[in-house]
Amino acid sequence: MGNSQYARHFSDQGFWNTLSRYAGKAGREVVEKALWLFYAARDPRTPVWARNTIYGALGYFILPLDAVPDMLPIVGYSDDLAVMAAALLAVSRYIDEPVRQRARTTVGNWFG
Repeated sequence: MGNSQYARHFSDQGFWNTLSRYAGKAGREVVEKALWLFYAARDPRTPVWARNTIYGALGYFILPLDAVPDMLPIVGYSDDLAVMAAALLAVSRYIDEPVRQRARTTVGNWFG
């Protein structure tokens, strides 16, 4: 499945539902990286190619079936984090301080 096929699984509602349902299991690092991507995609300065990359990674994150089942303790979100890390590397110039701060605020509200 290519990046664009994962991107078609992305929706705001699906993202927030998945994040709120699995935040505790996925952990702070995965949630924060997912939020970096989400907020960067919402920034009007982020180009279309970068948004497509982001939506592909986040589509993979919310897809119920992936390479490593998310139900597995510890390793369940390792593939999701790897996909997000690759996307973050590709779009890193668009993950600026306002994006990071917005993610930190959201993570702080969830994790304390």
